[in-house]
Amino acid sequence: MPWWLVVLIVVGALLAAVVVWDLVQTRHAILRNFPIIGHLRYMLERIGPELRQYIVTDNDEERPFSRDQRRWVYATAKRENSYFGFGSDNTFAQAGYVLVRHATFPLPLPRPDDHTLIAPKVLGAWRSRPGAFRPSSIVNTSAMSFGSLSGPAVEAINRGVAVAGCLQNTGEGGIAAHHRHGGELIFQFGTGYFGCRDPDGRFSMDALVDTVGSAPVRAIEVKLSQGAKPGVGGVLPGAKVTAEIAATRGVARGETVLSPNHHHGFTDVAGLVEFVESIAAATGLPVGIKSAVGQPGFWTDLADHMAASRRGPDFVAVDGGEGGTGAGPLVFTDHVALPFRAAMAEVYRAFAQRDLQRDLVFIGSGKLGFPAEALAAVALGADMINVGREAMLAIGCVQAQRCHTGHCPTGVATQSRWLMRGLHPTDKAARLANYVCGLRHDLLALSRACGATHPSLVDPAALEAVVAAGETAPLLDRYDYAEWSRLHASDVAALEAATSTGGNILDP
Repeated sequence: MPWWLVVLIVVGALLAAVVVWDLVQTRHAILRNFPIIGHLRYMLERIGPELRQYIVTDNDEERPFSRDQRRWVYATAKRENSYFGFGSDNTFAQAGYVLVRHATFPLPLPRPDDHTLIAPKVLGAWRSRPGAFRPSSIVNTSAMSFGSLSGPAVEAINRGVAVAGCLQNTGEGGIAAHHRHGGELIFQFGTGYFGCRDPDGRFSMDALVDTVGSAPVRAIEVKLSQGAKPGVGGVLPGAKVTAEIAATRGVARGETVLSPNHHHGFTDVAGLVEFVESIAAATGLPVGIKSAVGQPGFWTDLADHMAASRRGPDFVAVDGGEGGTGAGPLVFTDHVALPFRAAMAEVYRAFAQRDLQRDLVFIGSGKLGFPAEALAAVALGADMINVGREAMLAIGCVQAQRCHTGHCPTGVATQSRWLMRGLHPTDKAARLANYVCGLRHDLLALSRACGATHPSLVDPAALEAVVAAGETAPLLDRYDYAEWSRLHASDVAALEAATSTGGNILDP
């Protein structure tokens, strides 16, 4: 019997078996009515995001990041030509669209290798922390934990931030060996207290001191909530809790790890401030908080308490509701927490109305990893920008939107050994560094086009937002800002002096 006939018989038998199964099963009506062909529907559903982003959608239609945005990140990360030809295909009439009023007599553009942008404020200065420092980069990577990201992805980011001279936020998964390849860290912990917990899962100051003392940690961030899932606790399925992740987090291997949606270490504003101060006293490091923005009473209460006591966090990281490095219930990702600009305005106003805006460092995150969005965030009061998903794109993410399944095809958001093997940390580290430096370079170029030597020195009046077709308004007016000076005179003088030569190699 010819081999091809054997193959044909086997395939026919398998198809017949599938038809019989489809006809007798009762779970899927489509398969029961359309045996074999019905499977095509489920296959297309599974690969829908991949098909849409390459075939169906326009350059600026795909979400959360458009094809144009991804192309810019990929080209910048690979040091390829990031120019776009034949004009813009954006819809300028879209509400909220940022427009920059350039100067008639701009400053000379930076050289291709000019990309260093220091932060405009010293982190930890207002409370005179022993570990206070001026971050050497206005752009840093956002919180993405080991566990949600693979080990090679964390390592690639750490190596990349070392090259780019910026900071890596650890996320709330503790500090792993992958965080120890030369990059400096902001150690974040949340309600699970990973890296700083006792055997019962409660916060342990001794464990925290040991953790931050074992790695190049420059600051500590207490996570209250995040834009991807505000008001929701974290879940790391047991299948992803490998021996290494278990050891890093201080949990049992193979068991699902739950983080509650609230802290046990404090329950009110006074308790939060006391908690922050105790950590700062024990470690000597600047301590801040990260939060998505919900009910405004918390921020006014916190600002009132800090103004009265002169105690509290050194920095506030505002995460927009459009942020998304973590998976969460759709109703929370779509409807809970304010988007970044409204969130930043609300938080900044609360502190500015109590004359605290010059003391705190404000960090913004939530799809800000593009020059115009970053400049808009700075105009709204952000001193530093954190990039999360954009950093993932830089190290190979293709926006397959499989982060929550453990089957990320590029090895970025998975613990599968087979999938992780495709991500080479050293190669991807270079791409991460290229992206960060490229973003800083373009942000610097945009600032100079506005006649300023640093984004924090750009006149906020240079930025407008579309309010309706053919109608724009100053960005700050749109968010009801008063005329608050964001920087101390000494900070402004330091930035102006550092950038007055026309170069951009600044001393921290």
